Amino acid sequence: MSAPANLIDGRAIAEELNRATAADVAKLRQRGVEPCLVFVRVGEDPASQVYVGMKERVSARLGIRSTTHVLPAATREEELLALLARLNGDPAVHGILVQAPLPGHIRASRVYSTVLPGKDVDGFHPENVGKLMLGDTDGFVPCTPAGIHELLVRTGVRLAGAEVVVLGRGNIVGKPMAAILLQKAPHADATVTVCHSRTRHLAEHCRRADVLIAAMGVAEFVKADMVKPGAVVIDVGVNRVPDPAARGGFRLVGDVDFPHVQPVAGRITPNPGGVGPMTIAMLMRNTVRAARRATAS
Repeated sequence: MSAPANLIDGRAIAEELNRATAADVAKLRQRGVEPCLVFVRVGEDPASQVYVGMKERVSARLGIRSTTHVLPAATREEELLALLARLNGDPAVHGILVQAPLPGHIRASRVYSTVLPGKDVDGFHPENVGKLMLGDTDGFVPCTPAGIHELLVRTGVRLAGAEVVVLGRGNIVGKPMAAILLQKAPHADATVTVCHSRTRHLAEHCRRADVLIAAMGVAEFVKADMVKPGAVVIDVGVNRVPDPAARGGFRLVGDVDFPHVQPVAGRITPNPGGVGPMTIAMLMRNTVRAARRATAS
């Protein structure tokens, strides 16, 4: 049975990107350069274990060497920063990713500021954030909004002049997503509204959107009556909801009430199989770019 015509297949588009990345890795290896990505995980958060495992597997498949440092949840902030300093100083390491969430006693802002901008393949260092805001393409862009942008471009969504509503103002997705789409640049020039928990008349904002990007972290928040017919809907959320019939007693759902929104939307990402694979693909692309820049003669 074929997939519905309005589904945006994130897995297929991610594989297109991954094939190109694997070819770039092969070229670097011919020059004696082995791209290397280091993951740092603090604690035993089950979701973090799964996410890092997925990234490790894709790295291996594309020919990118990866290693993972797992630190106890009680690790002091200074110990984590000392590890990052060692990785910063290792010329064989091209990319560093500190997996979120971090334990509450560790300040994420300090951690992200410690990773060198040239190895910050997650795009969270203040220098890379600043470059994104200024439209400087020399920096690294956070992987999830970069992947969403790639999805929109590769599915032919016209962004110039489009009304885009981003649900969520987080530093990982919402703010950088708005910055990407606001740029005076090809595949951008959108009119962007960022909504959040304090937004008044939020549903009215949503109904104006040509492109609606849901990244609030609230299970099935976006209902069919909040979506303009024919709009493009991108679901970023990953939420656990109780389900006695499911393995483990819960199931994962997005921020969009998919069964009811899909018939209204012009294009829509499934969840899973939409944004997630694109996030990993962009991480791999950033890592290869970091390796190329670090070893340029």
